[in-house]
Amino acid sequence: MSEIIERESPSWHLPAMIVLGLIAIGGLWFGWNASSKLDTTQQTMTAQIKSSEQAVQQDVSSLKDRLAQDEKANADLQGDLTVVTKKLKITQGQLKTAREETTKLNDATTEKLTALDTSVHTELATKATNDDVKTVDTKVGGVQTDLNSTKEDLKMARSEMGTLIARNHDEIDQLRRLGERDYVEFNVDGKNKPVKVGNVTVELKGVNEKSNRFTVTMTVEDKRFEKKNRALNEPIFFYTSGARFPEEMVINKVGKNTVSGYVSIPKANAQPAATTSSSGN
Repeated sequence: MSEIIERESPSWHLPAMIVLGLIAIGGLWFGWNASSKLDTTQQTMTAQIKSSEQAVQQDVSSLKDRLAQDEKANADLQGDLTVVTKKLKITQGQLKTAREETTKLNDATTEKLTALDTSVHTELATKATNDDVKTVDTKVGGVQTDLNSTKEDLKMARSEMGTLIARNHDEIDQLRRLGERDYVEFNVDGKNKPVKVGNVTVELKGVNEKSNRFTVTMTVEDKRFEKKNRALNEPIFFYTSGARFPEEMVINKVGKNTVSGYVSIPKANAQPAATTSSSGN
């Protein structure tokens, strides 16, 4: 009976079963390997996503910081623009005032010239005798001198505020005769020796005789500021409390450790003329 069974079982069954077993084992190994690779890929992708999210968050944070800085810079620029605009308006107002003063000064000078000319012609027309004519001639000579003096006034240089700049004592006297401003002359002899001139204290810091330049420190109402390397006959303007128009300081002469000049005060400011005094070392 056993012989019959052995004959009925083919010989290829065992190898086939082995092959099928190997295929099954291979399939299991392939599935396990694919699953392992998938897990590794998922972990890698998750890490990359987290890294990308962190980078995006950092970029967003950086952009927010930059936006805040830009907004602050914009606010600062707007503030600076407001300040500059206000200062520009003040400067335009000062220039307008200076032009008005210049126009008034020219009109007043023209009126003086016209009045003098009319007076001369009137006197000449009413005088008939030789003696009267001689007297009138003398007056004409005096009037001509005044006219020439007035013309010389008009030849003086003008500052950006429209004021005439006197280069010496005689020209300062000519400006006094115009009656528009008060003039206080001063002399600073030596460095670091403050000199009170009207509403300002002047202290000499240095002189360059060859180039006619100087450096001074000015104190106005407890406010101290330095003017470096300024030129001869260059006006320096400053304001005092309650003043409508600026005062003006001009240095018109320099020497070895000494400077001379004047301070002019607009009469429109309604301030009393000040005197010059010196302090000790």
